[in-house]
Amino acid sequence: MAKTKKQPRPKAQTPKGFRDYFGAEVRDRALMLERIAAVYHRYGFDALESSAVETVEALGKFLPDVDRPNEGVFAWEDDAEGWVALRYDLTAPLARVYAQHRHDLPLPYRRYAMGPVWRNEKPGPGRFRQFYQCDADTVGAASVAADAEICAMLADTLEEVGIPRGDYLIRVNNRKVLNGVLEAMGVSDEAQAADVLRTIDKFDKVGEAGVRELLGKGRLDASGAYIDGVGLSDAQIELAVGYVTARRETDTKTLERLGELIGESDVGHEGIGELMEICDLCFCLGYGDDQIIVDPSVVRGLGYYTGPVFEAELTFDILDEKGRKRQFGSVAGGGRYDDLVKRFTGQEVPATGVSIGVDRLLAALREKGRVGGEAPGPVVVTVMDRARMADYQQMVAELRGAGIRAEVYLGNPKNFGNQLKYADKRGSPVAVIAGAEEFDAGKVQIKDLVLGAQIAENATLEEWKDRPSQVEVPRADLVARVREMLGQ
Repeated sequence: MAKTKKQPRPKAQTPKGFRDYFGAEVRDRALMLERIAAVYHRYGFDALESSAVETVEALGKFLPDVDRPNEGVFAWEDDAEGWVALRYDLTAPLARVYAQHRHDLPLPYRRYAMGPVWRNEKPGPGRFRQFYQCDADTVGAASVAADAEICAMLADTLEEVGIPRGDYLIRVNNRKVLNGVLEAMGVSDEAQAADVLRTIDKFDKVGEAGVRELLGKGRLDASGAYIDGVGLSDAQIELAVGYVTARRETDTKTLERLGELIGESDVGHEGIGELMEICDLCFCLGYGDDQIIVDPSVVRGLGYYTGPVFEAELTFDILDEKGRKRQFGSVAGGGRYDDLVKRFTGQEVPATGVSIGVDRLLAALREKGRVGGEAPGPVVVTVMDRARMADYQQMVAELRGAGIRAEVYLGNPKNFGNQLKYADKRGSPVAVIAGAEEFDAGKVQIKDLVLGAQIAENATLEEWKDRPSQVEVPRADLVARVREMLGQ
């Protein structure tokens, strides 16, 4: 009789590009998202939870191709639906939701959404295939007042979660102004315009000299390889570089400089007018130029957005992995996208919104000391007598009823030392101890584990006697004494 081949045991590891999140990380993220949601709710936005799976048709440009059906997204072929995929972001699902339910939704429709998204891309350090996004969008409002409101709400959000005024800037630009500069440059070919945009987006990496070379004949990169340039003339290069360096000491002077660059371009002047209106509205709402500014160097996303574009940048310094000072950088971005819903309805529907990088913002809050650190674990009710489990459960029920996080030790109670080791591993601030003697006397022992560790480490014998870490109290005083030890 042939032997059945033994199945190998599965490897206990996460797939490449994914990770697990434990207690403190989950808690910190949930707390931050709760604060963000409170700001969005205060601004009148409604929560939306859309499906994690969309048809690839709804996802648009991330459709799988014939040769690599999973390129960019995690997709599979469904017998009834055809190709479907895990959502790539939260914006494409919003467009589908609005197109599907537009007759039942108010116009404008203001929604916020928070949740994981999935990208089938090559993972790297700090770059995962599953991550959280946090979006807020207004659909159906053509007025730039909607864009100004997003900027104001973003500033309020950063301050609400713990980034103080002076440690961030909301930088605002406009695709229409870039279109005006391209028009003044004489660049009408879409492919060449995209090359110009990609090149000036490298300004912070290669500097002005590098951008000039890349807009012209090309340059040698750090590896010695030659990179072909866009092939613009010197006059065209001057306009492009003038645009990305047009920021002046005030918004008024910045807009004046942009007006010089766009010449007679109608679309460019329309964009400048929109930026001016955003500045005026934000000023009237009480936001200063230490919070929201016009900055033409914000070009990331201009290939996608159709009007105003904004980016939240944190301006405080941190140390990189080599110990060098650098600014923290961007934690949120967004803008106006008036063409997305049109894919479904055939009619242009204006929309604007912002997406916050949840992991980036959490990392910033840890740098500022606003989140992180070990949260205290639950009060542990130890078990001295298995036959009295109902009494132990009654104690823990009383603690929970008083709003105190608590649990009964459910492991093997034979070795009491292991119970205290368990409480220590859980980060428990207090342990409750009761055996036959305590039950007969109507009392309970309460051990302050935090104070006990401090006394064992630093205190003299006299100090230990004055401040014992374990006290005996009447059973009726259990909740009150635990509250006292917890500082509640």
